[in-house]
Amino acid sequence: MTKKLAIIGASGHGKIVADIAEQLGFTVNFYDDAYPSKTHIEHWPILGTCADLIALNNVKLNKSVVVAIGNNDIRQQKIKLLQKNGFSLTTLIHPTAIVSQYATIAQGTVVFAIAVINAFAKVGSGCIINTAAIVEHDCIIGDFTHICPNTALAGGVTVGRKSWVGIGSHVKQLVAIGDNCLIGAGSTVLKNIPDNVTAFGSPAVPQ
Repeated sequence: MTKKLAIIGASGHGKIVADIAEQLGFTVNFYDDAYPSKTHIEHWPILGTCADLIALNNVKLNKSVVVAIGNNDIRQQKIKLLQKNGFSLTTLIHPTAIVSQYATIAQGTVVFAIAVINAFAKVGSGCIINTAAIVEHDCIIGDFTHICPNTALAGGVTVGRKSWVGIGSHVKQLVAIGDNCLIGAGSTVLKNIPDNVTAFGSPAVPQ
């Protein structure tokens, strides 16, 4: 039986999510709020808006969905809306990713190619663990957070809700990054970062 998956967000990020989904055996259907001015992404048709998907709302609809939107706030909004309307969030893990049997990954998270999530790490709902990211043992990643490509979190790191750890960043063991933080690309985080802070540099300095 064919597995069907609705993808919200027809962007570059959405393309990669669709590729992962197809490698996992799903048939994907795209929905994007730019429809009908935007009708395709590459060879995939866009079938409607997020509201159109919700309006289908019948027993024949496969209600498995993933939100492929990079912006943390918008991704959270869409996920909350879909959950309110009875949709089931799908978790996607690329076949080349390495995920410990002792790690925990909540619904709606996407783990990209060659990422590593090690033992007893906990990853929240609606997260993005991007290409070649490393989430070491005992890390805790809050809901709707984006760990960007080639980022490395050492053991016991905590990253709060809706934070963004930029491409190529490194975070020292046991450091805590708060909610709604933005860590700039290529940063080295050696000390705790409080909530709602932008920090970057090596070492990372709050701005």
